[in-house]
Amino acid sequence: MDKHQLLIGTSKGLVAFHKKAGAWQVAQVHFRGMPISMLYEDERTGTWWAGLSHRHWGQKLHFSKDKGQTWATVPMPVFPKNAETSPGHPASIKKVWCMAHAGTDRPKGLWLGTEPGGLFYSNDGGKNFYLNEGLWNHPSRMDGSQWFGAGRDEPFIHSILVDPRDSGHVYIAVSCAGVFETTDGGKAWQPRNKGLVAAYLPNPNVEVGHDPHLLLACRSNPDVLWQQNHCGIFRSTDGGLFWENVTDKNGLANYGFALAIDHEDPLRAWVIPAVSDVERIAPGLTLCICRTEDGGKNWTPLRNGLPQQNCFDIVFRHSLARKNKLLVFGTTSGNLYLSENDGEEWDCIANHLARVGYVAISSNV
Repeated sequence: MDKHQLLIGTSKGLVAFHKKAGAWQVAQVHFRGMPISMLYEDERTGTWWAGLSHRHWGQKLHFSKDKGQTWATVPMPVFPKNAETSPGHPASIKKVWCMAHAGTDRPKGLWLGTEPGGLFYSNDGGKNFYLNEGLWNHPSRMDGSQWFGAGRDEPFIHSILVDPRDSGHVYIAVSCAGVFETTDGGKAWQPRNKGLVAAYLPNPNVEVGHDPHLLLACRSNPDVLWQQNHCGIFRSTDGGLFWENVTDKNGLANYGFALAIDHEDPLRAWVIPAVSDVERIAPGLTLCICRTEDGGKNWTPLRNGLPQQNCFDIVFRHSLARKNKLLVFGTTSGNLYLSENDGEEWDCIANHLARVGYVAISSNV
């Protein structure tokens, strides 16, 4: 197996783990005491990016080109002066949620998803970010009722997917609004929510108003999309034109936040269930991860090595990561679990971290 570092974003710092003498150990702690809102490694350059929620100074963006040995900052994106979240309320960034590179043919292009519902683009490697006005001015957002907060005061963009075949083809996911697609680099956007269910709305089949918790696309077959949704688990095989509900109606794979997929096999995925939006605890107070091998027709709970009594842990949307056969997730109680065989067996490699909000697996060489 390739050498990796684990980047664990917590409410009190970024903790990097590496494997030494056969055991996973803390290699370094960055930004001690500071909440980490976003982690991203640009696979084109190896650059690490971290979003920080400074208590007094607000959101900040840091980057490292040497695997965390040194860090620098870039100016935070700024909404245009006329941008408003609602009439009379100027838009300002409350949180940085996600980042994605803009394609190999755009070597300095970066996308950034924020709260409140802003999608920003940089064409100079992050030195400057500009609001994508095509999405910001979409009629569904301007309507004032179709985009709304989900456990937050404002809607937020937490997932950005760039089609490896076409850098102008991008998907984003908004909580709450749903999935949107552009095929022209962001000039025009279309909602892609057919088949989803918004059970919390008077009309559960609305075009816009859905709550995807996380959106992923299979790299080997980018037309296969998965989402862990507030109202279940959904899968699309036609690029989001239609979503099939693959929730385990008689099992545990239903409500949750985290999702991981196999980028070589479009039929395989992992989710970590919670009881419900009301009871955000592990089902039966036992921690498990569920895996499907057949596109969601069947789900198997995997428990070996995970706590099976008095466990209140849940796992946030960005707190599960997979690379090769390595699966890692961190919990709201600061526990970190790792499997090197796709979830068959688990080891707890840390117990006393702060609340985990982000997990990334970085190449160490």
